[in-house]
Amino acid sequence: MTAFLARRTATLGVTVLLASFVVFLIPYVTPGDPVRKIIRSRVAGEVIDDSVAQALAADLGLQDPLAVQYLRWLGRLLGGDMGLSYASRTPVVEQVLPALGITLSLVVMTLGTAAVVSVVLGVVAALQEGRAADRIITTITQAFIAVPEYWLAPVLVLVFALNLSLLPSAGWSGPSSAVLPVAVLALRPTSYFTSAVREGVLDALGAEHVVAARARGLGRFRTLRRHVLPNGLLPLTTLVAVWFAGLLGGSVIVEVVFAVPGMGRLLYDAVRNSDIPLAQGGVVVVVGLAVVLTTAADLVHGLLNPRLRGRRA
Repeated sequence: MTAFLARRTATLGVTVLLASFVVFLIPYVTPGDPVRKIIRSRVAGEVIDDSVAQALAADLGLQDPLAVQYLRWLGRLLGGDMGLSYASRTPVVEQVLPALGITLSLVVMTLGTAAVVSVVLGVVAALQEGRAADRIITTITQAFIAVPEYWLAPVLVLVFALNLSLLPSAGWSGPSSAVLPVAVLALRPTSYFTSAVREGVLDALGAEHVVAARARGLGRFRTLRRHVLPNGLLPLTTLVAVWFAGLLGGSVIVEVVFAVPGMGRLLYDAVRNSDIPLAQGGVVVVVGLAVVLTTAADLVHGLLNPRLRGRRA
């Protein structure tokens, strides 16, 4: 198990470093003079004069080898310095942190809703395998995958905000403003979670120790609670982490439609305005969190699953 933890930790470090290097290269692979773009991200005001630009480039170390510049940039990044936004001329970190907090809240509510609903539906479907309830739940949840967010979001706004006036159509001002974005974002993970829970519970129900427990006269509910759910819900831990990582930067459509000032909206605005420092800051935070979360999920899954724990010991 120690070797497994060491391998996963090493993989995490290498992945984060590679991702940060790719983000660092953004000014060099996008159109325009990379030196001027980097100067704009470090110095307030516009630099026009060539002699001033050259002096600042030398002062900022932009004539050093690329590897040296990357290490210097990485050091600033680890210290919380992401540069200045082109559009607002304010520190990028001051825009990223509030947006990250909003997106984290949105994602937690989304996955919490999806997990609760999918556990109920998945367990019912597994216990009613092959019957009407199983077929109905499976059909409906599979249909969720085919519903595109860009279509569902405007439809919900039209029905619940404009026609019925039950919920706000946009913004992030209170619990009610989160209902529609959460409903749209939770649809697909609910489908995948329900399928995973159903399969996990079915596998657990067929395990030898569960069959033996039922043969000893242990009640169905106690068998489900003690032996089936702890093992049957294990796949859900990894899925939740993967979806958490994906939704951090994958909620662009929903955040734009509902005017939620989160990371998706921030990245959309950064790309639209060609705001390279803001895009760099947003991407590095999203990718870093995504890698950490998926690695943590793999570690937790390995620790909780006795079969994997024994194999990797």
